[in-house]
Amino acid sequence: MKHSIEVVGIQCYSFHGCMPEEKKTGGKYLVDVIAHFNFDTAADLDDLKQTIDYCVIYNIVQEEMAIPTKLIETVAKKIAIKCKNYYPSIKKIEVKVKKLSPPINGLVDYVAVKYVLE
Repeated sequence: MKHSIEVVGIQCYSFHGCMPEEKKTGGKYLVDVIAHFNFDTAADLDDLKQTIDYCVIYNIVQEEMAIPTKLIETVAKKIAIKCKNYYPSIKKIEVKVKKLSPPINGLVDYVAVKYVLE
């Protein structure tokens, strides 16, 4: 698919993790969503109803990130499925969840998972 819409760097403060302190204090996350679909009709008609609304994607991410999970793998999959269900025109969706400053014995900017649904 040659067309895509990207909503990148969605900032969230969430309570994901397996460690008790992660569930209590939470942490910062960044989420990227890339939705592949044909938006020729939307472009030709200049019509928002024919495309994917960035605000809807943002809201789906915020809703799912607000539900605590043990694994960021789980939340990435849930975001992808919910977006695809909301917009059946999506042919492929990629969701990357970045956990900033993860609890690792060392200096790491972030850990990330990427879930791809076709």
